Amino acid sequence: MPVASHCTAKKSPNFGGEMASPAGCEHYVRSCLLKAPCCGKLYVCRLCHDAEENHQMDRFQVREVQCSDCHTLQQAQQTCQQCHVQFGEYYCDICHLFDKDKKQYHCQLCGICRIGPREKYFHCGKCNLCLATSLRGNHKCVENVSRQNCPVCMEDIHTSRVRAQVLPCGHLLHKTCFDDMIRTGAYRCPLCMHSAWNMEDHWEQMDKEIAQSPMPTEYQDATVKIICNDCQAHCMVPFHVLGMKCSSCGSYNTQQICNAQTITCKALTPA
Repeated sequence: MPVASHCTAKKSPNFGGEMASPAGCEHYVRSCLLKAPCCGKLYVCRLCHDAEENHQMDRFQVREVQCSDCHTLQQAQQTCQQCHVQFGEYYCDICHLFDKDKKQYHCQLCGICRIGPREKYFHCGKCNLCLATSLRGNHKCVENVSRQNCPVCMEDIHTSRVRAQVLPCGHLLHKTCFDDMIRTGAYRCPLCMHSAWNMEDHWEQMDKEIAQSPMPTEYQDATVKIICNDCQAHCMVPFHVLGMKCSSCGSYNTQQICNAQTITCKALTPA
């Protein structure tokens, strides 16, 4: 799908010429300031504004910008009407986003601009967000999933500048939160406890470790009832301190729910 008419992007080989000198803030590269419609103050971007003020800037209500070169206050547009400096390689006149060209596009259904290129993404109507085309027909849909906050940091996902990680269960995390979680050894979705990525290699390694670590004689015939966090199956399986394997899907992402020898049920904290 081509970039919509209200969004424009122009390549500049460097920041000389029309782009003037490198400008902007830690969030965006641009050569203008936004006049906040809420308080009338000038900020490079809405994020800088929100960090300083006790209210949030509505990006969609921005009407005026000030050129960083000649300081002319003018209607929001891509090029300065006075000195003709280009405010940004990319400009969206809905979001009033000015930035260097990252192959952005405005998604009408998401309601905001996304980093593209557009042809590598599609909008999932049920999940209500843009996903990589590799996930078309290859992901579990969760209705309006991006409207939920990240369960790790509890910050917004839908409008975040941080890329979202789609888990096999369909839930979303910020990619940075996902990476931090994996580094700490956590491998389950914080919301539903489903494995957060393909664990087949790890399960095979656990098979080998368990085979090499027989239980003491008094426990060799012990069985326990488990529930699998990955397939939700209830199984009666051999007990082992290293883990209990789901007999339905082969996952070790399981929880013991009942000791079959004593018929004493208990919920164990997942390892």
